[in-house]
Amino acid sequence: MAKFEYEYNASTDGERREIGRIRAAYAPKDERAQKLERLKELNERAKRPANIAAITAGTVGTLLFGLGMCLCIEWNELLWGIVCGLCGIAILACALPLHSKLQKRGKEKYGKEILELSEELLKDE
Repeated sequence: MAKFEYEYNASTDGERREIGRIRAAYAPKDERAQKLERLKELNERAKRPANIAAITAGTVGTLLFGLGMCLCIEWNELLWGIVCGLCGIAILACALPLHSKLQKRGKEKYGKEILELSEELLKDE
């Protein structure tokens, strides 16, 4: 008599993808994955200081400009409001050049290694 075998698997495609992501996090990485991870990290390192500086300058400039408006409109301090507002505008005007300069510096600092890694990765394909 033939033997009947039945296997039941309750996991759905979504569960299988989730299990695969978790498993991949613990599996040893091959050399290509390590290089790709290093490339992403270097790219982030090159951009991060410029982004942080520009966001900080934009935030401070906007707050100073808003304070200047409040001084003028709410507290009738026209002179100090104009001074504070102009300082905010000056800081806002410096945010983009600051970002460009810092990003250029980051590209100079990490560019050579990024290009070497990307060449190795493209050559491996």
